Amino acid sequence: MSVTLHYIYDPYCGWCYAAAPLLSAAQAVAGLQIRLHGGGMMTGARRTQVSPALRDYVIPHDLRIAQLTGQVFGENYFEGLLRDSSAVFDSAVPITAILAAPALGVDALNMLKAIQHAHYAEGLKVSELDTLSAIAAQLGAEPANFRSSWHSLSGATTEQHIQQSRSLLTQLGGGGFPTLALEQDGQLQRLDISPWLGKAEAFQQWLQNRSMAPSADSGVFCSMDGC
Repeated sequence: MSVTLHYIYDPYCGWCYAAAPLLSAAQAVAGLQIRLHGGGMMTGARRTQVSPALRDYVIPHDLRIAQLTGQVFGENYFEGLLRDSSAVFDSAVPITAILAAPALGVDALNMLKAIQHAHYAEGLKVSELDTLSAIAAQLGAEPANFRSSWHSLSGATTEQHIQQSRSLLTQLGGGGFPTLALEQDGQLQRLDISPWLGKAEAFQQWLQNRSMAPSADSGVFCSMDGC
C-alpha cells in the first residue's frame, strides 16, 4: 500500500520545531513516503525583522515547546539572535534551500531539521545564504553546487511551491503550521499531532499501524502571522 505523510511546515514555525522528533520517527517507518510543503509564514509583506516585540511574542511559545517536548533552544538564540535587530526572518530563503536539497543528494527533511537546529539551538541567521550553504555542506552537498541550485529555484519557483502548499493547507482545513496529513489510496486524512508531541516512539508505532480515525486539529500551531 502506498502511504504518504504530507507535512506543511515553515522553517520559522516554533511548533514545527516541536514536531521535528515526530518527523524523525516517521523517517524510520518502512514504506512511508514523506513530502514537505513549505508554507511561507514569513514571506513578502510578512518578512519580519527582529525586534523586542517579536522577542516578547515568541519566547513564551518557545518555553512551552521546550517544556513539552525537550527540544533545545540555545543561549545564542535567546540572547543573541532574538536581540539582533539586523536579523530578518524570511521563510522563502530556507524553503528554497530545502527545495534544492534533493538534487544535491541531501534528504529534504534532514535539511529542514538542520536549519531548525541552526536557528533555534545555535542562533544562526538561516535567512542568509552563507549560513544555508554551510548547513548544506555539513550534510554532504558541495557548496558551489548548492548555491547554483538555490539561485535556480529562488523567486518564482519557490513562490509557486509556497502557493501550492497554502492551497493544500486550505484543502485540508488546516489552521496553520504544522499541519500533517496521511494519504492512503488517494484519500487524505488530516492528523492531530498534539497527543504525540514529546512521544515520538508512540507516534512511530501509530504510523506503522496506520489505524487512527480522522480527528480535528488541536489549535497548537503557528498562524500565517507567526508563532
